[in-house]
Amino acid sequence: MIYLNCDYSDGVHPNILEKLVETNDYQTGVYGFDSFSDMAKKQIKDLCNNQDIDIYFISGGTQTNVIAISAVLMHYQAVISADTGHINTHECGAVENSGYKILTLPNHDGKLVPSDIKAMIKAHHIQGMSKIHDVQPKMVYISNSTEFGTIYTRKELEELYNVCQELNLFLYIDGARLGYALSAENNDLDLEFIASHCDMFYIGGTKLGAMYGEALVVINPKLRVDFQYNLKLRGALLAKGRFLGIQFSELFKDNLYFKLAKHANYLSTKLRKALVEKGYKLTINSPTNLTFVVISQEKLDELSKDFTFEIMSQYDENQKVIRIATGWNTKEEYIDKLIEKL
Repeated sequence: MIYLNCDYSDGVHPNILEKLVETNDYQTGVYGFDSFSDMAKKQIKDLCNNQDIDIYFISGGTQTNVIAISAVLMHYQAVISADTGHINTHECGAVENSGYKILTLPNHDGKLVPSDIKAMIKAHHIQGMSKIHDVQPKMVYISNSTEFGTIYTRKELEELYNVCQELNLFLYIDGARLGYALSAENNDLDLEFIASHCDMFYIGGTKLGAMYGEALVVINPKLRVDFQYNLKLRGALLAKGRFLGIQFSELFKDNLYFKLAKHANYLSTKLRKALVEKGYKLTINSPTNLTFVVISQEKLDELSKDFTFEIMSQYDENQKVIRIATGWNTKEEYIDKLIEKL
């Protein structure tokens, strides 16, 4: 069976495994206070062109989102998300279970737009005294790439950040698939621009070559105060933190992280081109490693003998929308085999 339902079906990149074995007998500091974690943090700071930021390595994306959001909001405040946002659709209520309401806005190909945020804030404040009966919007959550594999442009991110600054909102970017976004052909963002246009963001490792782990980058000085206490409170202060430091240090050595992402994007681009040539309908214009296509139930049943996909929705009586995901270790022969059977 070839798994194309998600981008974390594969194991871990060999460079990371080799480094973990090579350093296994080393003794280091604990809880992330070790030379490997320091090295990885330095690499990320250099890529962000900012030495005055804090970086925390956390085991998974849902935990990272809960930690980031709970570190910012008071319990009477809320986070704004697209209705398709990961925190709203795929995290089992983790943010709201932690005591923080999610306010949703309609997505635009998975993205948020400033005008909708402005309208929500205006509607909140226009209520006068009665506004205190509602939660206070205080944070904006976006992901890059989005749940649809779409990406934010430099102009779009700048406009979002400016409106957040204008409305006194914090901007947080979920980067579970950030590597794929930054490696897309039409991308015009980099880590330096992102780090100067949000308050916090994270770099996903789980979906891009790591055994597990995300790197949360805290930029706003107001949010960095006592942040490590929230990390401990949420059960995310790993005793053997060096294992995450080693992974990210290896991923950012010789641009490996972005090379792996480009490989996955290339395979998805190849697949999308073949799908269009064969007459299939793509539902989203994704430039990254996620492909969304309409397929008949009959063809899906046939392909499912060899491939696993993510079923997204029912398109009509006889067709479904499926998601096909390529990853850092997806073999080109897998995509060639799928194209052949289409």
